[in-house]
Amino acid sequence: MTDLPHHLSGELSEAGHRLVQRVYYEDTDFSGVVYHARYLHFMERGRTDYLRLLGVEQGSLVLEDDREGLVFVVHRMEIDFKAPARMDDILTILTSTAKAGGAKMILNQEIRRGDQLLIAARVIIAVINAAGRPRRLPEALAARFLARTQEVSAAH
Repeated sequence: MTDLPHHLSGELSEAGHRLVQRVYYEDTDFSGVVYHARYLHFMERGRTDYLRLLGVEQGSLVLEDDREGLVFVVHRMEIDFKAPARMDDILTILTSTAKAGGAKMILNQEIRRGDQLLIAARVIIAVINAAGRPRRLPEALAARFLARTQEVSAAH
């Protein structure tokens, strides 16, 4: 694990992960709103930092001791664009686990500006080995993701 301060990676909560990002000029189109494809970048950062704070460094998973390796790839993504973000907005990217087990994970993601929902996404992650074949998510790793889900369910 790197020695960088964790605050750069956002924070874990009982509901999942929270990452705050600013919108820069490079994120916008000619009209000054965030270009639709840039939301994918924000969500990828949220997912990556969620994994990082759960103790999972994706680069090292390919080099696992079991020699099979473990890789996460986006299999499917459903995105609802609710409202645009603009330059200098402060966005909060929320990531939570809906399912973790078998050869896939399902993550829910939101991008918000304050209390306003801008983007809602459902991301299906395929779990594959280093050769690109499906493999089961190790139970210990699935438990890390599901612990957040169970904490939220117990609170409701």
